[in-house]
Amino acid sequence: MEEESTELDWRVKALIVGGIVGAIAGVGAAYLYIRNIEEAGQEPKLATKDAMTIGFSLVSLIKQIGNLGG
Repeated sequence: MEEESTELDWRVKALIVGGIVGAIAGVGAAYLYIRNIEEAGQEPKLATKDAMTIGFSLVSLIKQIGNLGG
């Protein structure tokens, strides 16, 4: 019973830490994007190609993080 509790504890901690790190990274990326748009004085535009590139990069990053455990 204690083993199940310990197993759950590290999983919950990993989810919480991952969520916090992801939120901070997302807010930081949005801040940098907004700052670049404002400095350029342009309307924000994100081409489909750029969105797809970002999406594939994120999937690749998530796969690499998933492979860290084993």
